[in-house]
Amino acid sequence: MQRELHSWWSPRLNREMEIAAYGHYGFAVLLFPTAAADYLEYERFHMIDAISEAVDGGRCKVFSINSINSESWLNSNMAGRDKVIRHQQYNEYIAEEVVPFIHNHCGGKVPIITSGASLGALHAANTLFRRPDLFDGTIAMSGIYDLKSYSKGYWDEDCFYNSPTDYLPGLPEGDDMNLLREKKHIHFVSGSGNYEAPDASRLIGKICELKGIPNEVDIWGADMPHDWPTWRAMLPYYLNNKLSDL
Repeated sequence: MQRELHSWWSPRLNREMEIAAYGHYGFAVLLFPTAAADYLEYERFHMIDAISEAVDGGRCKVFSINSINSESWLNSNMAGRDKVIRHQQYNEYIAEEVVPFIHNHCGGKVPIITSGASLGALHAANTLFRRPDLFDGTIAMSGIYDLKSYSKGYWDEDCFYNSPTDYLPGLPEGDDMNLLREKKHIHFVSGSGNYEAPDASRLIGKICELKGIPNEVDIWGADMPHDWPTWRAMLPYYLNNKLSDL
């Protein structure tokens, strides 16, 4: 498998940000880490091995980025307002730095599917919903799509607009809504085992349905806990079977 490690100083985050790129051809998959993990997490936990058929076969190229969750929602020493400011800077980093990097690496514009597990699923879904002009779908695994689950009681307008279960119901008609209704690959996937929250996937799926946004909610069995073996089964299934039209 072709593997490259890149990094650059992000002016939006004021720090060095690394990215791992896997594969040689195909649409792009942008992976958001779980919790406070880094850009090599999916490699360490053998997710890249699990999706090697799709990557080596030229179905997709995978780009795994760093999180800054330890500098925002998972940092108990930060004020709430500072956390959401950092989150907003991360959004800007994704849109203004990572997306151009992906297009350049792929030799031009390609479809980009966001994906992630746990807290990474919230970032993946939120990224798509906020910028449907840049992203083509999401495979969100084992996520909770309500930012209040992480904000520890802090709430302001910027929190609201990064919490899909809050802002999606009131998303007005217009360009973004039209783009979201054209998406063919919005997938919310959850297990039903220990520490999973399948109702969170059902809720976001229902909100999308009421807004006319096509989506799939896929709830796997009680033998699927909130852990890596579950996600190593889910992501290759979707890459190999559900995204054939990209």
